[in-house]
Amino acid sequence: PESSVSISAHNAVVALAKAPGSTGPWHGFSFGLDPSALQERLFVSEENIDGFLGTAFCPSPCSQSALESQPLIEVLDVSEDRIQIRVE
Repeated sequence: PESSVSISAHNAVVALAKAPGSTGPWHGFSFGLDPSALQERLFVSEENIDGFLGTAFCPSPCSQSALESQPLIEVLDVSEDRIQIRVE
């Protein structure tokens, strides 16, 4: 499928298409008014949540004991109005 854009008075939708041969979930995307001022947004996934929380709990290089004590995070459900995450 091709990428497309749909714009209305109160909404804009951009449908993106992956390159042929590209597989797996999307990691994130960048947006902005011009290439020098792009902002990055990540899609909700276990990998992205683990990375975000890992940086929040241990922003600098951590010791092995600190890494072992980090919580286990699992994404249980994602919908338009909620995200359900289990932390052990």
